[in-house]
Amino acid sequence: MRNFIVLSIILLSCSPKKEIRIGMDIQGHRGARGLAPENSLAAFIMAAELGVTTLELDLVVSKDNQLVVSHEPFFSPDFCLDTHGNPIPEDSVINMYELTYEEIKQFDCGSTQNPRFPEQKQINTIKPLLSDVIDSVESFSKSKNLSPPRYNIELKTKKETDAIFHPSPEVFSGLVFDLVKKKGILNRITIQSFDFRTLQYFKKEYPHIQLAVLIENEQSWKANIDSLGFKPEIYSPYYQLLSQEIVQEIQSAGMKVIPWTVNDFDELNKVLAWEVDGIITDYPDRALTLTKKK
Repeated sequence: MRNFIVLSIILLSCSPKKEIRIGMDIQGHRGARGLAPENSLAAFIMAAELGVTTLELDLVVSKDNQLVVSHEPFFSPDFCLDTHGNPIPEDSVINMYELTYEEIKQFDCGSTQNPRFPEQKQINTIKPLLSDVIDSVESFSKSKNLSPPRYNIELKTKKETDAIFHPSPEVFSGLVFDLVKKKGILNRITIQSFDFRTLQYFKKEYPHIQLAVLIENEQSWKANIDSLGFKPEIYSPYYQLLSQEIVQEIQSAGMKVIPWTVNDFDELNKVLAWEVDGIITDYPDRALTLTKKK
C-alpha cells in the first residue's frame, strides 16, 4: 500500500499542469519564415527538424494547373528577383496564373532577405511545388527518424479574383484533394481558407477532411460561423482578435482555437496562457522553447 501511495505521488507530481504541455499544435508559418525564405523547401525542412507538429503553407495555381507553394499569386518585390536576377519593380504584378511552372522556376525568391525578418537566412531558392514539399519533408522525416508532420494547407482564393489569379474554388479544391490523396496524407492535412466558398465546397465534397476557417474581420465568432454555415474543426483568427474568454467560448462550442501569426516572446506567452489548441508562428523555435519550459 505504501508503495502505491509513493507511486501515486510521483505520478501526480509529474503530470502536466497545463494543456499546452500535451497536444499543443505548433505550426511553422510558411515553414519557418522568420528563419528561412518563406514557403521554401529550406524553411519546411528547418521547421520539421525543429520539431513542429504542423507545416503551414499557402497554395496558388500555375497556368498549367500545377500547385505552387506561394502566399501571393504574383512575385513579391520584397524578396523575389526576376529571371535575370534583377529586383522586381514595386508596381509590377507578375501573375503566376499566367505562367507555366517551368517559367515560375526561373525566379529566385530567397537570395534577397525579407526586410521584415532580420534572422532569415538568404538562400537562392525557387517557389516549390506542393508535391515536392511533401516528398522532401516525408523523406527527411524518415531519414531522421522523426514523426512526419501534419500539413495545414491554405487555398488562396477570393471571389473578386476568380479566373484572374486562380481557378474557381471547385477546380482549385479538386486539384488539391487529388494530390494529397495520391501522396497518401489525407489523415494528416488541414485545409484552411479565408474564402468561405472554398471551405463550404470541401465540407460538401470531402467531408472527412479537417477544416480551419481563417478570420481577420472583427465580427464575433458566432457571426462568422453563422456566415460559414457549419462549425469547422478549427477556428483560426488573427491572435489580437482573441481573449481568454473568447477562446473558452469557441472551445466550449466544440472547435479548436489556433490563432495566427504570433511571433513576439511576450505575445507567445500571453496566448499560450489562454490555453489555445495551437499557435501559428514565423518563429517555431521560440514557440517550441516556451512550450517546453511550460
